[in-house]
Amino acid sequence: MRMTVRRLTAFAIALSLNLTAVSFATSQETKSRRGRKYKAPAATSHLEVLVLRENNGKPLTNAAVIFHPIKDGKEEGNLEVKTNADGKAIIDIIPMGSNVGVQVIADGFATYAGDYLINESSRDIVIKMLKPQAQISTYEETHGKASDRPVGVQEPRTPSTPPVVQAPQPTNHTSDPNPLAPGSPNATPGNSQNRTPQ
Repeated sequence: MRMTVRRLTAFAIALSLNLTAVSFATSQETKSRRGRKYKAPAATSHLEVLVLRENNGKPLTNAAVIFHPIKDGKEEGNLEVKTNADGKAIIDIIPMGSNVGVQVIADGFATYAGDYLINESSRDIVIKMLKPQAQISTYEETHGKASDRPVGVQEPRTPSTPPVVQAPQPTNHTSDPNPLAPGSPNATPGNSQNRTPQ
């Protein structure tokens, strides 16, 4: 009985040593197969862009706010967010320490573009949208002048009254300005313009 207990104890010790060696070997294999080490994502900033109308200070809804973040000279992509009913566009994934180009596009307003250096964890930006302005000219002062074109889709102007159609004038047979016109006395009989339609 003692012999069997000793044998079982020796067998259990040998088995545990064997299992320890196998687990150590597999852990070494997995460490060598791992590849890159885990890199924590960069800290991000919370940005709130408030878009207002310059003339009355009311929020501008459904304006497209486009973010162009650049960090360490590398572009991080372009992101577009529409403004909500309060005129705010909110984004939480801009990397901290990046230079962000913000562009705002809205119908009936001049496009806004500006660059911001984001070093803080939260930032509020207020943008006031202007009506379209006159183009800059070296020949005349246009600063602060309104645009020459009205706001909205530009349609070609149509006359308010329909054009007057003049009745055809009778032709003078003695001096016909178009000798080959149908019904002209100077037209040749073999000319296709002299035939009557069927």
